[in-house]
Order: sequence, then C-alpha cells, then structure tokens
Amino acid sequence: MIYVKGTQLNSIEEIPGRGQFSEAQRGTALKLLNSRESFFYDNPRQLQFEITYRANIVSSAYALKDSGARFATFTTAKANRNFWILTAYGGFLLRPDVTPADAITDIFVQGRKYGFECTTAMMIILYKALLETIGPSTFNQLFRGLLLWSTEHDEDLQLTSVYQGDSLPGDIRYIQNPEFHPATPQWQGENLVDLGNGMFFGHGIGAGMLGEFIDVLNQRRRPGATTSAFLTRQIIRPNFRRMAEYTGHPLRRLLV
Repeated sequence: MIYVKGTQLNSIEEIPGRGQFSEAQRGTALKLLNSRESFFYDNPRQLQFEITYRANIVSSAYALKDSGARFATFTTAKANRNFWILTAYGGFLLRPDVTPADAITDIFVQGRKYGFECTTAMMIILYKALLETIGPSTFNQLFRGLLLWSTEHDEDLQLTSVYQGDSLPGDIRYIQNPEFHPATPQWQGENLVDLGNGMFFGHGIGAGMLGEFIDVLNQRRRPGATTSAFLTRQIIRPNFRRMAEYTGHPLRRLLV
C-alpha cells in the first residue's frame, strides 16, 4: 500500500509521473501498490525516487551478472588498480585521482579485472543503481573516499533492516547455510538481490529461483549435514524516503 501526504493511492494511475515510467519502473510501482506493507511518503518525489532506485537496483544486478566479474574470497579479491586500492582485508578503496562514478562504472565495463565476495557485490550493485538514479555529478560529490567491503558502507547509503515485510524488487535477502563445510566458509550463506517475479541474483551463482540457490548451498554442507540452507526473514533495503533528499538537496549529506 502506498500513502502520499497521508492519502492512500489505489492504482498506478494515481502515481504522479507514471507516464514517464519504464516497464521495469511500472512493475515496481505495482509491487509497492499491492504489497501488504504500508509505504509512506511526504511528497511524490520520494515515491518516484524509490520506484526509480529499486528498478535500477534490479538492472544493476543483471549488469553485474553479465560483467565478467568473478566470485572471490576476501583473501583472493582483486580489482582494477587504475581505479581502486586493494586493502589488506580485501576491500576496494577509491584511488584519490579518480571519480567515484568512473570507478563504479569500471567494475561493470572491465569486470574480468575484478573478483569479490557476494556481500561486496551487493554494495557494488547498490552504488551502481544510485549512480544511475542521481547522476554522476551528485554521486561524485557524495561518495569521495568510497570503500567497498562486505557490509561496510558509506553512511549515506542509509541501509535499513526489515523483518516483517514483503520481499520486493531491489531488496537484499540472505540465505543462511548453518551446516556449511568448514573448508569453504564462503558458502555459509549467500546474499541475493530480489529481481521480482520469484527471481534472484547471487554473485558467484547467477540468477535463478530461490530453490536453485538453496540447492547450490546444500551441496556445500559438511558431511552428514541434515539442516537445509534457508532464506532468512531479514530484508535489507536503503532508506529510500530519506535518500530522496539527494535529489532535492544534492550537496547536503544526510544525518544518521
């Protein structure tokens, strides 16, 4: 359910700017309208921002899948050193002589020069989608000193966790594998992007239905394991309403 200025919207025809929506944005808007969750917005711009950003998260996930970037552990991570400094713990720190927009874009253009964990992949997808949403000028002003590493993120990405919501396109989900093989701790779980229509993307595995990811993780359990991998309740998503301020006040950093 969608509420704008306290008024519930009952159809996509009531969403301001709907005429400019792409097919993906229209599909995202319908998911929000039909969700059991209630989404509240102070103005139409906040709603339009969420619809656009969510659709861009999905398209960025597909783009990363096709980029040629490989799965790697934190100890075997690699990056294009023309854009990133590879840290001792497997993170990617932005070089001071390049822009954040160019560095993020390079991952998708020269993916074969990169290898990273699935958690890092989620951050890359979120940053790429935000770049597509707010444009390179604002993105470069906001994300100087960018660090890509696990769940560490710039505070302005405003990630939040929900435990009693509907999984929607652009949400980040997690499959836990409680009896993973100790020789391969990287398979203790898999971070996923909800692509919509029952499809997900997980770096190192690809795109598929939820059951396919669970099957892959179950094949990587310790001998004698009896507990199946499972989708956790946690849903991670940016605070879309607050981040919409980037479009209204592009130079102002958000307060946590």
